[in-house]
Amino acid sequence: MPALDKQQICALIPHRDPFLWVDDVVDVSPARIQARKRVSPDLELFRGHYPGQPVLPGVMLCEAAMQAGAILIALHPEGAIAPGAVPVATRINNVKFRQIVRPGDLLEIEVDLTERLAQAFYLTARIKVAGKLAAQLDFACTATAPPEAGRTAP
Repeated sequence: MPALDKQQICALIPHRDPFLWVDDVVDVSPARIQARKRVSPDLELFRGHYPGQPVLPGVMLCEAAMQAGAILIALHPEGAIAPGAVPVATRINNVKFRQIVRPGDLLEIEVDLTERLAQAFYLTARIKVAGKLAAQLDFACTATAPPEAGRTAP
């Protein structure tokens, strides 16, 4: 499948700036996605996360991987999720942070779909910076219906 730009990504997942953590998709197949995210030096979170020596919080690396996984699921050729449903994380395991990520770095995100059981998807992710492993994790997602119109979450 050809690469995807930000507009195409936004058509697949509900995330938007400032919480969209995938800039583009480089390659995708039924079981694998490769995506990228440039870490902007202007992110508000850098004001308070190690001022003077900004570091991207590891949880944001996990979020980037899970968003890439959501795109993979949305593109699954078997119609992995019902129209209007969105993938949500249900589990995260075996998280390892290997390298500090700083403003200006380019995240290279690779996510593999390792198993699917009904509406449960099991995935493995690796995030690299300049070819070096920055983080790895296993996670699971399931599809859920969006909130009803006019109703907010409790």
